Amino acid sequence: MTKLLILDVDGTLNDGTITYDAQGNELKSFSVKDGLAIASWLKLGGDIAIITGRESPITAKRASELGISLVFQGVQNKGDVLLQIVQQKNYSLDEIAIIGDDVNDIHMFMHSRLNFAPRDCSPLILPYVNHRLKHKGGRGAVREMIEIILHKDGLYDDFMALWL
Repeated sequence: MTKLLILDVDGTLNDGTITYDAQGNELKSFSVKDGLAIASWLKLGGDIAIITGRESPITAKRASELGISLVFQGVQNKGDVLLQIVQQKNYSLDEIAIIGDDVNDIHMFMHSRLNFAPRDCSPLILPYVNHRLKHKGGRGAVREMIEIILHKDGLYDDFMALWL
C-alpha cells in the first residue's frame, strides 16, 4: 500500500512555466484539480513530500495551502533527500510513489517501484517511469496519479466518501 507521495514541482505540479512581472516577482499557476486530490490524499491519512530543485516562495505558499509540511527546495540530489525522508518517517521504499518530469528526478525514480511522469515529460526519463500519464504537468497529472493509486490500493470509495 502506498503511504507517501513524492512530488516534483516545476513541470509536475505546474506546467513548468515561470513568469516574472515587471517588479521581478515570480508567478506560477497550479491546478485546483491536483489540489483537491492532494488535500483528499492527506485527509485519507496519506503523506506527501515536495522535493524540488528550485527555491520559490510560491512553492512554499502552495504547499502550506494544501497542508504539505515536508517541503525540500533547492535540492541537488533528490534521491538523497528521498532516502532521508523514508528513513526519518520510517517508510519502506515499497510504500512510496513519485512523480517527476525531467532528468533531475531520475535519482528519485531509482529508489521506487511506483513512478509517474506527466504526458509532457522529457523522453529521457521514460526508461525510469512505469506510468506515463495522460495529463500534462500542472494540468491534472498529479490528480491522475493519485486516482490511479487510490484504485490500486482500494481507497477510491473512501476518496469519494469524503465528498458525498
